[in-house]
Amino acid sequence: MPVERALARGAAVVAAGLLAAAAAQAQPSAERLAACAACHGASGNSPSPAIPSIAGQPRVFIENQLVIMREGLREVPVMAPVLKGLTDEEISALAKHFSALPVVPAVAPVQAEKQRAGAEISRKALCGTCHLATYSGQNQVPRLAGQHEDYLLLAMKAFRDQPGPGRDTIMAATLRGMNDTELGQLAHYFSQAPIAPAK
Repeated sequence: MPVERALARGAAVVAAGLLAAAAAQAQPSAERLAACAACHGASGNSPSPAIPSIAGQPRVFIENQLVIMREGLREVPVMAPVLKGLTDEEISALAKHFSALPVVPAVAPVQAEKQRAGAEISRKALCGTCHLATYSGQNQVPRLAGQHEDYLLLAMKAFRDQPGPGRDTIMAATLRGMNDTELGQLAHYFSQAPIAPAK
């Protein structure tokens, strides 16, 4: 009995050590976080209108994007050196970290007519079907609410004008035929959408 008790105690110590090691691995390194913060901001809320905020994005969406960029399926030259050597475990840790951070939308004046037009285009294009009615995103679908207007416009133009590897074909089809004015109205509308409370 003492032997069994000692073995059980030893197993518990080993298990606790393994769990602690796993928990430590689940945290992104300071070096990786600093590399992300250089462009996306330390809080995941980008200070640059042309760079996306990644705070509060769905975890699966962040993971997917990092993987396809790391594998060269989506070419983003500025991301290549950051992703070089990034392991799956590090990707998961980064996704978990940034998805849990609060969204701080950039403050910009509302243009009522532009917002109204964007809402109507979004309704007709059924944008709320995949991005949800709150535009908070889900799974592999990104959050649009509170995202930088300039970035949204750039991203939608890329979907429309440069379909190809790493580009969502559903988005390319949805935006086909929309002019720059309409895309600008959509970008303004999404950027001004209120942030849904975290669940």
